[in-house]
Amino acid sequence: MELALEQAREAGQRGEVPIGAVVVDGASGETLAAAGNQCEADKDPSAHAELLALRAAAKRLGVSRLTDCDLYVTLEPCPMCASAASFFRIRRLYFAAPDPKGGGVEHGPRIFNQASCHHKPEVYGGIREGEAGDMLKAFFRAKR
Repeated sequence: MELALEQAREAGQRGEVPIGAVVVDGASGETLAAAGNQCEADKDPSAHAELLALRAAAKRLGVSRLTDCDLYVTLEPCPMCASAASFFRIRRLYFAAPDPKGGGVEHGPRIFNQASCHHKPEVYGGIREGEAGDMLKAFFRAKR
């Protein structure tokens, strides 16, 4: 989670919403990809940290499924990113802060609980929640 938090800090310094994501090989612990949000830089509202990291890890491995990989994210994934984690067949999802307004795992549509969801990763939330939440609050406070 530390690397995901670093990615979030860097994203915030670039003026992006400070969210970071890391994909790790579940067997070896090797970091396969890390990313922070790039929505503003790329002029792409889908350039969320999770999607960028998942795509980079799949490309690095030359596969379309990341069945033995784990995703670490600093904020509960939105519905789009939760769906992507399912499609990529992530083994485990670890996230820091919950997102009652925009989350898609424990809040909102709860993507993994839907009948249309064909793969549900193991989910672990609240890892370094305070640190991630404080970073997001400080970012938005400075924007106002």
